[in-house]
Amino acid sequence: MTRIIKALFFSLAAVRYGWKNEAALRQEMVLLFVAIPVAYLISSNAWKFLAMMAVILLLLSVEFLNTAIEKLADRVCPEQDPLVKIAKDCGSAAVLMALIIAGGVWLLALWEWLN
Repeated sequence: MTRIIKALFFSLAAVRYGWKNEAALRQEMVLLFVAIPVAYLISSNAWKFLAMMAVILLLLSVEFLNTAIEKLADRVCPEQDPLVKIAKDCGSAAVLMALIIAGGVWLLALWEWLN
């Protein structure tokens, strides 16, 4: 149980860091807080609500991993390096894919709600 509690505090420290220092993470956390009531209003069932929340949390998860890659890469190799650039670009591409998935789910939910 102690390990789980410590892990929770480490995770909360990362959330605090992201809120204070990373604009993309801050924007996506605000998006989550806005998305919760909107998803509740437009979802017709629990599964749709869950899917809409899950894709936002997926996006945040990928953004946290991208931030971790960027910080580690900067620490290991502060100078310009083509392999570090590839690692950072791949992290950015993963965020783009998560954005596309989230956008698709939300657009479909909005389209169904409007029709």
